[in-house]
Amino acid sequence: MASISELILKQVTSAAGNIDIPANLKNQVLNGVSESILGSLTQTAAKAGGVDAIKALLQGKTSAASSPVTQLAVKLLGGKLGGLGLSASQNASVSNLVPQAMGLLSNVIKDQDGDGDVDLNDILITLQGGGAGKAALLGTAAKVLGGFLKKK
Repeated sequence: MASISELILKQVTSAAGNIDIPANLKNQVLNGVSESILGSLTQTAAKAGGVDAIKALLQGKTSAASSPVTQLAVKLLGGKLGGLGLSASQNASVSNLVPQAMGLLSNVIKDQDGDGDVDLNDILITLQGGGAGKAALLGTAAKVLGGFLKKK
């Protein structure tokens, strides 16, 4: 099972393609982009209306480039890139990775459970690996719920 961090890093790496990043800094830069995206998702989810902003992004109702989730990730990334010594054009290229990776992420996380929207359950199913993960997720949920009900 992949973690959300691994899923994000995979999309960031895919979006990076042939961006001019010094080889000795590439892992640090890609991890910084990934951490910024995860930080943005986490911070946004904690805000009033944040979950709706994330859902709008993942459902394609808000473009990745104009999403407040993406804008926060770019802002967070700026703090991570400061001391790396990248040129202005390299910083710009790396910052452009954020909306690209967000777009790829929204293409990966889709309505997995057939209820017509993208929600936490769909994210969990995606992390479980899609179709085969549905049964595992439902089994896990049933065990947790069963254990909780037995305690009452």
